[in-house]
Amino acid sequence: MEANVRHQRIAKELGMDVARVSAAVELIEEGNTIPFIARYRKERTKEMDEEQLRAVEERNRYLIQLDSRKEEVIRLIDEQGKLTEELQERIEAAEKLQTLEDLYRPYRPKRTTRGAKARERGLAPLAEQMLGTSDAEAISVAAAEYIDADKGVEELEGALQGAMDIIAEDLADDADIRKWVRDYVWKKGVLVSEEKNAEESRVYEMYFDHREPVRTMPPHRVLAVNRGEREEVLKLYVQVEEEEILRHLERWFPKKAHRYLLEAAHDSWKRLIAPSVERETRSRMTEAAEEQAIHIFSENLKNLLLQPPIPGKRVLGVDPAYRTGCKLAVVDDTGRMHFVGVIYPTPPVNKVEEAKRVVRQLIEEYHIDLIAIGNGTASRETESFIADLIKEIERDLYYIMVNEAGASVYSASKLAREEFPNLDAAQRSAVSIARRLQDPLAELVKIEPKAVGVGQYQHDVSQKELSVSLSTVVESAVNHVGVDVNTASASLLSYVSGVNATVAKNIIQRREELGRFHDRKELKKVPRLGAKTFEQCIGFLRVMDGVSSLDKTPIHPESYPIVKKLLDQLGSDPNQIGTPALKEQLLAIDVQQMATVLDCGVPTLRDIVDALLRPGRDPREEMPAPVLRSDVLQLEDLREGMELKGTVRNVVDFGAFVDIGLKNDGLVHISKLSNRFVKHPMDIVSVGDVVDVWVIGVDHERQRVSLSMVEDRC
Repeated sequence: MEANVRHQRIAKELGMDVARVSAAVELIEEGNTIPFIARYRKERTKEMDEEQLRAVEERNRYLIQLDSRKEEVIRLIDEQGKLTEELQERIEAAEKLQTLEDLYRPYRPKRTTRGAKARERGLAPLAEQMLGTSDAEAISVAAAEYIDADKGVEELEGALQGAMDIIAEDLADDADIRKWVRDYVWKKGVLVSEEKNAEESRVYEMYFDHREPVRTMPPHRVLAVNRGEREEVLKLYVQVEEEEILRHLERWFPKKAHRYLLEAAHDSWKRLIAPSVERETRSRMTEAAEEQAIHIFSENLKNLLLQPPIPGKRVLGVDPAYRTGCKLAVVDDTGRMHFVGVIYPTPPVNKVEEAKRVVRQLIEEYHIDLIAIGNGTASRETESFIADLIKEIERDLYYIMVNEAGASVYSASKLAREEFPNLDAAQRSAVSIARRLQDPLAELVKIEPKAVGVGQYQHDVSQKELSVSLSTVVESAVNHVGVDVNTASASLLSYVSGVNATVAKNIIQRREELGRFHDRKELKKVPRLGAKTFEQCIGFLRVMDGVSSLDKTPIHPESYPIVKKLLDQLGSDPNQIGTPALKEQLLAIDVQQMATVLDCGVPTLRDIVDALLRPGRDPREEMPAPVLRSDVLQLEDLREGMELKGTVRNVVDFGAFVDIGLKNDGLVHISKLSNRFVKHPMDIVSVGDVVDVWVIGVDHERQRVSLSMVEDRC
């Protein structure tokens, strides 16, 4: 397929202009990253966003793979001497890999089958005769001529069976038949789930006798029953009415079907088509469910990473525990660690008063502004301890429950050992908890994305696909926010557009050896950071207090001449950036007209003006601030109808989990998210949203709380 034809097809599929698709593909093939193209090549793509660019990239890759496979299939069939003009046309016209593989199926080398053995015994002519007549008796007579002990055909039934085996396989290998059956099973099939070993687990009890259409079964239930099957608690199979399928198979025969053809059709369905199509159907269900689960995880991760930082605060991080004590870590407003220690306010030690003295002293000595408490083991008791202590302190002090998912993964990692070689894992975890309150993005990038604890059934999906998707999300988030090159860790730098792990380490090493960067141009001296890498990354790297005030903005250095011309037009200069006077002038600009004057693109100028209006802006500041607490909430305190404020911690297919200050998050079911119909919870809420909820149910035995975001539904 020619490139322009491929681009036309992508444009049609995605509902885009062909020129935009061609430009996007060309930019990607030139080695540009998606974040760079989305931010700095808007004129060429007509402002395609990252999601559109990735869709184009994915479809282009798929179509190239499809073309490559077509060439291979044509070659393989031609080598067998079986390639006809009609078959080649059908192969070249195939729009999906599945269709292509169906066409290749009859020519694919197979293990020795019943049909293949029948052909070896010379029964292919009998099969042709069987297809060419509607007279079953004539076939019985003709079959007698094929009895030949030397060929392994010792009786009449053996000859007839061999001919039927050939027909059954040819029928099962027909591409049109397989497509029709596959579509029919998808539309009409029902996934049946039955109890296999109830003694193993009662977790799946609701699926011990469950039936649901395969086409409409929700993704989270597909993944749930799949897990039950893997754990050998459930037995799953696809059930479908067979009569319509068998009638359709009979239409394949050129003559009216006699009893031998009917038997061959039934055998083809039961033995060859049904098992294969069931596998394909189950695979299709699983792929769709995994795609949805990965999408949910990715969206939740994006919103988690973009949670607003709490800058300029001195934080006491607390990693709760019972027997081994609560680990403490004090970090200053730059994230630098000043103190680590341990207290024992929880059972079985219960040294509450001693723990209070230690924490009170730390609060006074280091002027602590906030306390971050991990939400893991012993968090409820630790929260009560901190809340009681806050009441005794005569100044405003608050605590926040921090989701510590992944903290233990980080604290045991090579990165953590290099960062804090003299601390044990639990102490590193306390530091991480404090820092992820100060700047969630900077700290969470140190952790494997799938360990951050947002999503559903993440362990049941393709780990390769999940990792690729989540890495893309982290890359997008990091480049959206931008990175201070003088404070960023190697982990954070490695997600910057065009920067790999080696370049990130070289940036850190250059910074440690020669001190802070004062100018973006100095990065050109970093080993392995060549011209292409510089072009891709430099707009996302910030020098906050450098020589040029433009270096702290997302304006790319290639656009600095445009900025100079703009400021000249306004009678201003770079020293005025950020001043009220310049902001007033910028707000009065007609961007369309000024772009013509400056001979630049409107999107580029629009971004330049926005950056000059808010130099050094952190886009996360527009997100809702986290909920600060000074007192603990107990499950026993809850009453139906009680109104609370909480933070959305996780969004799944069936609802959203909201942190209301308890050890376990409360669930807002999808039906309780809004007065209107909700197709998916993500249409209403996102991770990090601060929401008002009402208590509609408390299960003390299972420590569960049901919530509603609609007051009149309580």
